[in-house]
Amino acid sequence: MTFKFLNFDQALSKSGTYSKKHLLLGNGFSIACKSDIFAYGSLFEEAKKTMSKELAAIFAAMGTQDFEEVIRALQHAAAIVSVYRPKFFATKKLLLKDAEGLKTDLIKAVAGRHPARPNEISDDSYTACRRFLSNFVSDGANGKIYTMNYDLLLYWTLMHEEADVLARIALTHDDGFRKDYNDFNAPYVEWQGEGAAHGQNIHYLHGALHLFDAGHQLQKYTWVNTGKALVDQANEALKKDLFPVFVAEGESNSKLAKIRHSAYLHHNFKSFAGVCQTKPKDGTALFVYGHSFAKNDAHVLNMIGYGKIAHVFVSLYGDPSSKVNQTIRTNVEHIAGLRPPNLPPLKIDFYDAASAKVWG
Repeated sequence: MTFKFLNFDQALSKSGTYSKKHLLLGNGFSIACKSDIFAYGSLFEEAKKTMSKELAAIFAAMGTQDFEEVIRALQHAAAIVSVYRPKFFATKKLLLKDAEGLKTDLIKAVAGRHPARPNEISDDSYTACRRFLSNFVSDGANGKIYTMNYDLLLYWTLMHEEADVLARIALTHDDGFRKDYNDFNAPYVEWQGEGAAHGQNIHYLHGALHLFDAGHQLQKYTWVNTGKALVDQANEALKKDLFPVFVAEGESNSKLAKIRHSAYLHHNFKSFAGVCQTKPKDGTALFVYGHSFAKNDAHVLNMIGYGKIAHVFVSLYGDPSSKVNQTIRTNVEHIAGLRPPNLPPLKIDFYDAASAKVWG
């Protein structure tokens, strides 16, 4: 059977018969913008480069890649040592030192993997990306965007506006964050899951580096409110024991466990599951850009197969018959095979990632 490989415009045209059209972004979205810094698969692997052997061993012993979990464990261990062995001052000091050191490792990983300021990306690149996103969230589109990335590229792109007002690309986007009712002058905005989240159409499935858990609320730090670079904001937040909300675990089940313990992440996950399960009159199309359909994201991807989405359009970069793309195609077919027999089969099309010109 001849393999059909569409360009992005052809894929869009083919999706025109569906009343709903959504977008799921993988790491390829970020790599297409900055391939030199976003090629790593895990923030943990980046942080591990500067991590002490003892800290790396603790991650292994606890069976996790969750920074917050290990930092909290070190802090709790220091408190417990004070009770059981009050004279073990050196041990307590070492535990607290390693907890602070791990925060530094996290900051270094962020700094090593992310542009410090939005202007490190050109206006032309932002415009191209906004044009791409407008196919899903604009006055003429009523879709939702889901991303598995925790970098700031999507956020920066949504907030960017073209200098020429007449050429401005209007995007309709809402991530559910609003000013804190109790502090309108705060340097952050808060996620309002009880109200604003109902109209949310931008979803960070695995969290993001500008979202911080303040215990009683989820805070989003913004460039507009602070005028500070990402690394500076993250450093200040960590000193206050506020941790970025993101999923760093390597296995699908571990990721899902982390998601279910966060109201924000679970809301986003349920939203994607709802999109997959809803069947509007004219059907739903899902565009996937920059994802390999690897098993470590099965908790999200399997929803496509189990659900009622009519048609999935998957990007491939380069030769569609390459080993990497053959694996992606096999993975997608596996997802399609999960479709219950009482539902119409999942339609699949592959399109050329380069033809989408996501960053120009």
